[in-house]
Amino acid sequence: MANLFSAIGMDETRTFRGSWFSHRINLRVMALIILCIAILILLMLYAITLGAVPLTIRQVWDATWGEGDSRTLLVVRTLRWPRIGAAVVIGAALALSGMLFQGIARNPLVSPDIIGIDAGATVVAVSWIILTRDTSGLPLVTFLGAIVTAMVIYLLSWRKGASPNRMILVGIGISSMAGAVTSFMLVKYPLEQIRPAVVWTMGSIYGSTWRDVVIPGAVILVTLPFAILLMQPLRAMSLGDNVTKSLGIPLESTRLAVIIIGCALASVAVAFAGPIGFIALMVPHMARMIAGPQSGGVLVLTGLLGGIMLLVSDTVALHFLPVSLPVGVVTSAVGAPYFLYLLYRSNSSM
Repeated sequence: MANLFSAIGMDETRTFRGSWFSHRINLRVMALIILCIAILILLMLYAITLGAVPLTIRQVWDATWGEGDSRTLLVVRTLRWPRIGAAVVIGAALALSGMLFQGIARNPLVSPDIIGIDAGATVVAVSWIILTRDTSGLPLVTFLGAIVTAMVIYLLSWRKGASPNRMILVGIGISSMAGAVTSFMLVKYPLEQIRPAVVWTMGSIYGSTWRDVVIPGAVILVTLPFAILLMQPLRAMSLGDNVTKSLGIPLESTRLAVIIIGCALASVAVAFAGPIGFIALMVPHMARMIAGPQSGGVLVLTGLLGGIMLLVSDTVALHFLPVSLPVGVVTSAVGAPYFLYLLYRSNSSM
C-alpha cells in the first residue's frame, strides 16, 4: 500500500488546518479503513444468506425493512442479524482491548485473556450465573470482575511504578488462580445448576439478541474517542518510562485510564459472548503489520479487523464444519498456533 502511494506521487499523510485546529490524516490507513468497511459489509451480507433456510440478498433486503413472509422476517430480523451484529461488535471490542493492553505492557504477546483480565471477569461471571441463575446483571459484574482483577495486577506489580514486565508475570499468575477458582465452582455444584455456566465458558454468540449488539456497541462508541486520544501517549510510553516522563506525560494516570478503558471493552465482550480467546492477541498484530505503528487510525482499523475476524470465525464454526461449534473453539484453534509462532519469533530475535 505504501508503494502504491509512492508510485502515483502521493504523500501518505495529509494535514488539514483550520483557524483553531490542525489534524494530520494518514491516507494509507484511511484507505485500509475504507477497504475493511467494504469487506465487512460484504461478509455480513454473505453470512446472513447461509443457514438451514437459504436466502437471497433480495429476500434479506426486503426482510430487513419489514417486507416478506413471517418466516423470513423471523430468520433475518430476530435470528441472523443480531448474531452477525454481535460478532462484529464483540470482535471489535476484543481487538481494541488487545491493542490497548499491548500498548501499556509494551509487549506484543499480551492480551486480556493472557494476563488474567478475562479470567478474573470469568470467575465473577461464572459465580454469578451459578448462584443467581440470572444473566441480566452480567455486563456489570464482569466489568467489576475485570476492574478488580486489573487493580490487583497493577498493585502487585508496583515497585516505584508499575513495571510492564511485572504486570505480565503477575497477570499470568492471577489467570492461573482464577482458572482454578472457576474449575472449583464448576465441580462444586450440581450439573443442572452449572450447565448454563459451562455453555457460557465455551465462548459463543449463539442465541444473540439485539441487546447483545446495542450494549457492546454503545460501550465501543463511548470509549473509542478516549482510546484514540490515548494513542499518542501510548506511543511515547513504548520508548520507556523515562522518555515518557521527560515529555511531560503523566505516566501512571495514563496507564490507569488505559486499564479502565481496556477492561470496559474486554468485560463487555466477555459478558455477552463468554471468554473468546486470541482475537485480542492476533488482530492488533495484523493491524500493525499492514498499517504501521499504533495511532488513532490504526486503532479504528484494529476494531474493524476484529469484527471481521470474529464474524469469519463464527461463520466457519456455524456453517463450514461437520458439526456446529462455539466460536471460541475456532478462535482458539487458530490463535494458539499463532501465539506459539509469535513466541518463537520473539525468542529468535533476542
